[in-house]
Amino acid sequence: MSEQKKYVLPESEIPTSWYNIQADLPEPLPPVIHPGTLQPIGPDDLAPLFPMALIAQEVSQERYIDIPEPVLDIYRMWRPTPLIRATRLEKALGTPAHIYYKYEGTSPAGSHKPNTAVAQAFYNKAEGVNALTTETGAGQWGSALSMACNWFDIECEVYMVKISYQHKPYRRSLMQTFGASVTASPSDTTNAGRAILEQDADSPGSLGIAISEAVEVAATSGGAKKYSLGSVLNHVMLHQTVVGEEVVKQMEMADEYPDVMIGCVGGGSNFAGFVLPFVRENLVNGKNTRFVAVEPTATPSLTKGQYVYDFGDTGQMTPLIKMYTLGHSFIPAPIHAGGLRYHGMAPIVCHLYDLGLIEAVAVPQNPVFEAAVLFAQAEGIIPAPETAHAVRTAIDEALLCKESGEEKVIVFNLSGHGHFDMASYDAYFTGTLPDYEYPEDEVERALAGLPQIA
Repeated sequence: MSEQKKYVLPESEIPTSWYNIQADLPEPLPPVIHPGTLQPIGPDDLAPLFPMALIAQEVSQERYIDIPEPVLDIYRMWRPTPLIRATRLEKALGTPAHIYYKYEGTSPAGSHKPNTAVAQAFYNKAEGVNALTTETGAGQWGSALSMACNWFDIECEVYMVKISYQHKPYRRSLMQTFGASVTASPSDTTNAGRAILEQDADSPGSLGIAISEAVEVAATSGGAKKYSLGSVLNHVMLHQTVVGEEVVKQMEMADEYPDVMIGCVGGGSNFAGFVLPFVRENLVNGKNTRFVAVEPTATPSLTKGQYVYDFGDTGQMTPLIKMYTLGHSFIPAPIHAGGLRYHGMAPIVCHLYDLGLIEAVAVPQNPVFEAAVLFAQAEGIIPAPETAHAVRTAIDEALLCKESGEEKVIVFNLSGHGHFDMASYDAYFTGTLPDYEYPEDEVERALAGLPQIA
């Protein structure tokens, strides 16, 4: 058996700037719309929620944005992260493909999320913000922001999707260890939460609902609190590009280049951060890598949604964003990949998909866990249920290579470990893990309530 190969950059090779895909898009992103005026929003519209530095990054057309030294100093705690050749998985599959994975689970919070959490905490603190509200699905984002807020002496208030609050109690404990307060969403502490509970007292919650609660608390705080989001927005995609920029250098170390790159998508941040520097290479330097975004069949926003303007949250408190959506009122099934239970998708990811620059597939959760177990047995790392979607599709691509005899280079982002997700694996092992398919009737009802934007 060939030895596993690990490509680790020296600390001096941590990227010192984030890459902004907006500078290289063949067509600009559709504008974000104010739900009241139906006109493009301006900085003043976002100022109650975000610091001006992040608002500037949201609309920036600069190709590269320097990473502040205090952020780099914290990145050095775990970055650069390794790129690993999965030779044991290749042997288990009997494939001629070369499979690599970028492992973001080495961060203190166990996922890619601190790449933007640290940056957002820094910019908020620099503008005098002392308290942040946010939402979290599986708890990876809440854990990352709690950690970052602790380091910058900022209070952190997290609304955690109720089904994940129940399924993943130790992620809740992790957030509390870093000093955050954690509330199950929907809750009776906000108008948005109470409205949902009046309709369904047993609601499992969703990221859209939790966003509404966190936004409401920040927006009604009189400026005492700001809001922080772990995915979807342009500045979040920007901060995550440290991942892909490292992979560019690591593939050079491996003397190979990706034929296909794969990442799971819920809001889109880990996928975007992983692939955007390579999308740049396709657009600017004529490379021809395929990019595959993987979502659950229970929440197939790219593969089954409509590309229209919709609210980013259930309570209709956010601006209107053009994205592939299942409808802001859609409540996804309680799959164990809680971080992927979102009705929409990042505008940048949606735009790339609409332009035909990336692909998308949807997979059910039992085959996902089957792939996760095979990967863990071969490579020794237990993936989080979210990133196990990428594992599933990477294995499928490798098996196609086995049939065709092609020696393709397959690279995927292993965006987090599953150490707090073992209840999910228990359900798989006991045969009690259901597969949820696209709920067409429910989505049609949700899409009927979309805002009408010409």
